[in-house]
Amino acid sequence: MDRFALKPNLAIRLLPFCCDLPATCRHRVWLGPIAMLLIAASVGCQPSGDDTTGTEAKRNDAPVAVQLVSVQQSTTRQTSRQPATVHPFYEAALRPRVQGFVREVRSDIGDVVKAGDALIVLDVPDLEQDREAQRARIARLEAEVQRANAGAELARAVVQSAEANVAAAQSEMAGAEAELAAAESEFARTQDLVSRQSLQQRMLDEALQRRDSRRAALDAIRSSVNAAQAEVTVAQAKLTAAAADVDAAKADVDVALRQLDRIEVMLNFATIKAPFDGIITQRNVAPGDLVDAGAGAPLLRISQVDRVRVHVPVPESDAAHVNAGDAIEVAFPFFPDESPMQGTVTRVAGELDPSTRTMVVEAVLDNADGKLVPGMFGQATIELAVHENVATLPARAIRFDENGDAYVYVVNDQTVSVQNIQTGNDDGSTIEVLSDLPAGTNVIDAHLQRFTDGQQVAVLAP
Repeated sequence: MDRFALKPNLAIRLLPFCCDLPATCRHRVWLGPIAMLLIAASVGCQPSGDDTTGTEAKRNDAPVAVQLVSVQQSTTRQTSRQPATVHPFYEAALRPRVQGFVREVRSDIGDVVKAGDALIVLDVPDLEQDREAQRARIARLEAEVQRANAGAELARAVVQSAEANVAAAQSEMAGAEAELAAAESEFARTQDLVSRQSLQQRMLDEALQRRDSRRAALDAIRSSVNAAQAEVTVAQAKLTAAAADVDAAKADVDVALRQLDRIEVMLNFATIKAPFDGIITQRNVAPGDLVDAGAGAPLLRISQVDRVRVHVPVPESDAAHVNAGDAIEVAFPFFPDESPMQGTVTRVAGELDPSTRTMVVEAVLDNADGKLVPGMFGQATIELAVHENVATLPARAIRFDENGDAYVYVVNDQTVSVQNIQTGNDDGSTIEVLSDLPAGTNVIDAHLQRFTDGQQVAVLAP
């Protein structure tokens, strides 16, 4: 036999050695045919004498040395670790409300401002002229009110005069009625005397003439009373019209005042003020620029950063488990020596972004020292649930077969038994064991060897 004959069974034994990997290395490692031949050649090219075969047989029969780990009863936390982005608590893009020229820019990038501080002042000559013209119009309308009031007073005096004329006419009519009554009485008496031939016919004619004269005078006076009463009605109508003119003039003044108030409001917009406490993060304006309402880029951008909002896109698989009030910690790679910032979930969007299939979760963090800058990237860990008194194993001690089913090598009296298990929460280093695997059960720790039921092992001291 050739002294350097290749031992084919050695190459075959390499396959299980390379395929049995723990849960922390769940990707199978396959060696190509050439690599397998090279390995087999390197280890298989050895003398093929009888002594060598006997030594190898003894080596194969020797128990494999293993380290054991035991199932622990512990508390695990189900978490979701996702990227996070810092946003200002409030952010406002300041644009002009009126057209004008920039007179002053009182704040610049990085300036800390208070709510109500004047940041930009504009020159708005058109509005200033409109204000002066409106003030003049108001003065004219107020004069119209005075004239209307005077007209109303005149109409009121005319009414009073007409009513006085009616009273005088009625008094005169009363006298005329008395005189007519006296004339009719005299006429009747004279007629009686004339019929008895005590008086001449001439006396009756005179009495009749006086009676008719008094009757005609009474009719004239009655017409005067009616005319005076008509004058009262006309005067009262004129008074009503004059009062309406006063009301209309006052309404015109009120409208003009409201228009002046609007001009004043627009003039106030010529001074752009800070809407809240914050810091100026952008400036796109310089003195002398002509700016227009709502046109172009914002003149300034202000952000409130004493508190910040941290937005975390949570994937669909975890979105249903996140609730307001859940604990969250955010670590920033720019501060490697600092502990993660602790907080709680403040708001949950409640819907998934259809393009990313993620849901935005927000947490508010204190930033009084200004350390967190909007746009900064971090890593957020959200606590979804806490599982108490559950069986756990290190992730490296759990194997997975080609179907993804989990199993462990249980060791009892240095004898291996392969046991399939159900796994739960996996935090990357520890995995929950949902199967009936009592606490204290010993299993083989990470090992590249594949074991079988009943195989003997040598347990190494911990």
